[in-house]
Amino acid sequence: MSRSKTTGDRLFPGRPIERLLAPMQRFLRVEASSGIVLVACTGLALVLANSPLGDELDVLWHLPCQIGIGQWVLEKDLLHIVNDGLMAIFFFVVGLEIKREIVAGELRNPRHAALPIVAALGGMVIPAALFVLLAWLLHLPATIHRGWAIPMATDIAFVVGVLALFGPRVPFSLKIMLLSLAIVDDLGAVLIIAFVFTDHISWAALAVAAAGFGLTYCLNRVGVRNVPVYIVVGAGIWLAVLKSGVHPTVAGVMLGLLTPASAWIGNATLTEVVEDLMSRLRGGRGEGGRSDAGGHSDHDELHSALDRARLAMRESVSPLNRLEHGLHPWVAFVIMPVFALANAGVEINVSSATDPLAYAIAAGLLIGKPLGIVGFSYLAVKAGFAQLPTGTSWLMLIGGGCLAGIGFTMAIFLATLSLPADEIDAGKIGILGGSLLSAAAGVAILVYATRGGGNAAKA
Repeated sequence: MSRSKTTGDRLFPGRPIERLLAPMQRFLRVEASSGIVLVACTGLALVLANSPLGDELDVLWHLPCQIGIGQWVLEKDLLHIVNDGLMAIFFFVVGLEIKREIVAGELRNPRHAALPIVAALGGMVIPAALFVLLAWLLHLPATIHRGWAIPMATDIAFVVGVLALFGPRVPFSLKIMLLSLAIVDDLGAVLIIAFVFTDHISWAALAVAAAGFGLTYCLNRVGVRNVPVYIVVGAGIWLAVLKSGVHPTVAGVMLGLLTPASAWIGNATLTEVVEDLMSRLRGGRGEGGRSDAGGHSDHDELHSALDRARLAMRESVSPLNRLEHGLHPWVAFVIMPVFALANAGVEINVSSATDPLAYAIAAGLLIGKPLGIVGFSYLAVKAGFAQLPTGTSWLMLIGGGCLAGIGFTMAIFLATLSLPADEIDAGKIGILGGSLLSAAAGVAILVYATRGGGNAAKA
C-alpha cells in the first residue's frame, strides 16, 4: 500500500538528496554553458586583436569613465571598470560559492573536504614552485617574478564545460571534487590578491571598509531584508577597499562570505502559511466577499494571506541561495564574457610567443597543476586521511588534474596584477597556450580512462 503524500511532500516534491543536489546541478549546468560562451568570446577577442580593428579596440577599452558627485569624482578607464568593478560582482559570487561549499557542500565534511583541499594546495604550490624554478633557470627579470601566482589558478567554467562533454561517463563525484578544488583554488587566489598584490595600505580607508562590513553583519542580524540598503552599503565598502590599496575584488568575496546561508523562515512555518492560504481559497464565497462588523471582507483577508504566503516563500530560501541563483547567470553569461573580450585580446607575434615568460606560465599550468594535484592527492590517500571519489580511478584524477590547468579567467586576472605592462601580452599567450594544451591533455586522458582502459587503478 502506498502511503499518502504529506503536506510537506506536496509543497516540496522529491527526495531530500534531490533537493540538496539541485543547487549544485543547476550550478554545473550554468558553468558548462558559460564555458562555451567564454570560448566564443575568447576567440572573438583574439581575432579582433589581430585584425585591423585591434588598435581601435584598444582605444575603446581605455576610454576614460567618470562616476561622481560634485568634487568627489572616481575616474577609471573602461578596462578598469570591468576589472575592478564588474569583477567585484564576480568575486562576490565566488564568495557565495565558497560559503555554500563550507556550509552545505563537500567542504562541510572534514573527511570529504580533505582530498579537494589537499589537492588544491598541491595545485597551487607545485605550479608556483615550477614557475620560480624556470624563472631562475631562464634568467627572467626580477620585475616579473611575482608571476608565480599566475599558474596557480583554475577556471571553473572551462573545467566544468569540458567535463560536460563526457556526460555520465565521468563520475559525478569527480566533478564535485574538481569543483570543490577550484573553489579552494579561488580562495587561495583571493588571499594572494589581498596579501601579495597590495603595495600600500590606507588604514583610514580600511577602517571605513571594516565599519561597512560590521554594519552589513548587524543589518543581517536584525533581519533587514531591503536589498537596495545592502547595495548602497556594499558600494561604500567597495569604494573604501579601492581607496585602501587592497584590490576591490576582495570586498566582493568578503561580502559573499557574510551573506546568511540559512533561511529566515523554516519549512514548517511556510507549510502553515501556505495551508492557511489554501484553506481560504477553498472556503471563498461570493464575488465581493463578506464583511464583518469592522468592515474587513473575506477578499481583504485573502489578499493578506496571499501576501503572507508570497513573503514566506521568498524568505524560506536563504539569502545565499537566492543571490547565487539570481546573480550566477549574470556573472556566467555577461560579466565573464565581457572580461574575456576586454582581457583575452592579445596580439600574437613571434616575440611574445617565444618569450621565456610564456613558456614558464604554460609549463606551470600544463605540468605543475596535474603534478601537484595528483601528487598531493596520492600522499593524502596513502596517509589514510583522504580517499578517492567514488567510482574514480587514478587515471581519471590525472585527467581532471590536467583540466585544472585551464587557468584562463583567474590566471589572466592575476597576470594583470602581477606583470609589468610590457610583459602582459607574453603572459596572456602563456596562459592561453598552457590552458589549451591542458584541455587537450585532460580530454585525451579522460577519453582513454572512461573507455575502460584506466579503471584498474582504483583506490
